[in-house]
Amino acid sequence: MSDKFDVIFIGAGPAGYVGAIRAAQLGLKVACVDAFAGKDGKQALGGTCLNVGCIPSKALLDSSRQFHNLVHSFDVHGISADNPRIDVPTFIGRKDKIVKQFTGGVAALFKANKVTPFFGKGKLLKGNQVEITSPDGAKQVISATNVVLASGSVPIELPFAKFDGKAILDNASALDLAEVPKRLGVIGAGVIGLELGSVWRRLGSEVTILEALPDFLGAADPDIAKVAQREFKKLGLEIKLGAKLGKADVKVGPDKSSVVHLTYADKDGEQSLVVDKLLVAVGRRAYTDGLLAADTGVKLDERGRIVVDEHCHTGVDGVWAIGDAVRGPMLAHKGSEEGVAVAEWIAGKAGHVNFDTIPWVIYTEPEIAWAGKTEKELKDAGIPYKVGSFPFAAIGRAVAMNEAVGQVKMLAHAETDRILGVHMVGPGVSELIAECVVAMEFKGSSEDLARIVHAHPTLSEAVHEAALSVDKRAIHKGN
Repeated sequence: MSDKFDVIFIGAGPAGYVGAIRAAQLGLKVACVDAFAGKDGKQALGGTCLNVGCIPSKALLDSSRQFHNLVHSFDVHGISADNPRIDVPTFIGRKDKIVKQFTGGVAALFKANKVTPFFGKGKLLKGNQVEITSPDGAKQVISATNVVLASGSVPIELPFAKFDGKAILDNASALDLAEVPKRLGVIGAGVIGLELGSVWRRLGSEVTILEALPDFLGAADPDIAKVAQREFKKLGLEIKLGAKLGKADVKVGPDKSSVVHLTYADKDGEQSLVVDKLLVAVGRRAYTDGLLAADTGVKLDERGRIVVDEHCHTGVDGVWAIGDAVRGPMLAHKGSEEGVAVAEWIAGKAGHVNFDTIPWVIYTEPEIAWAGKTEKELKDAGIPYKVGSFPFAAIGRAVAMNEAVGQVKMLAHAETDRILGVHMVGPGVSELIAECVVAMEFKGSSEDLARIVHAHPTLSEAVHEAALSVDKRAIHKGN
């Protein structure tokens, strides 16, 4: 058995690796166990986010956006190019290079902070011991005073549309296509479906998204979702709502390549669709397979998530859990903050995560972002509120960028003026939401944001004007 650690993190995604680094900063002896392997077969720290999630998808989104704008938007700037084309291997290669840079960066951070990495699948045993099974099947056991479970999540697989990595894809496979599919089907109009659907649509694929729910982006504010849906339609994304997939059969097409025959039901009855590739993006589930020995005492809920209290403790002495494997939104930044908080709690300090101010972002074009309560949630809870909104069409910087689509919508308490929620769709809103999160974290009011000087001309003026609009005093639009 190896030397005993102060804390072992099982999982090196955004929750585990960030928590491990913070724990090491606090003077603890730290190990981190992770089984993710890169294309070269070597350990690739960073979990789903850095390897096949947040980072690679943003790389492809940016590359595809550049190409789309060259083909469709640059003419208004007086820029033209003859016969632009996309070289898919280079497109994918750039993404891979960025992934390798960041996974290598985590390894360097581990070394600098004296975090000991172990390559293999971790399993919690009784007594805060961790069994590590390496890729070659060899096993070893290490132990610690504290163990933090940060095992992450995996894509949900439909029983009638199982992933094969060729015709029926999960998010990882959809990041590595060798060519642009002529027809791409997507099951699920959530974050992954919209982002990856946008990538391949911009490069010329005919994209059809089937969403079982009747409403588009039900978690978002309806006003924001309406604008986004309209813009996605302009992009050419065909989104069919209330469409429930019943069957997906892989068959050989006329050119001997595989095609996927879909059968789905909507308000008009049974429908059919044939696509060359099918991305199944119906959500993710906590990954706890093989994570726990039977006698650990750690409990799972009805959705397979690890049960924890408000401090991410499992109820078993010295065992904690964070990130996608526990309750709350499956967001990398939520997991990271839980990792920091747990490290600080273990070290005897005051950790903190405010679930009411966690921002959500969808990195499509236009971008979508929000934090706090929606208008419907406030109505249902009987909370009195007032609303302010402002369009990017009236923002000089947005017009100059030729990206004057969308709006900022702010919700404040009708009596105290405290900001309860902010919802945005438009250019750069993934960055603009941060100002609102800061204001909400400090219990700020719409008046606070309205009184703060915002630089001109900037996109952030939309936040300023929305705050002014809460009290019907926006300067650059009628109230």
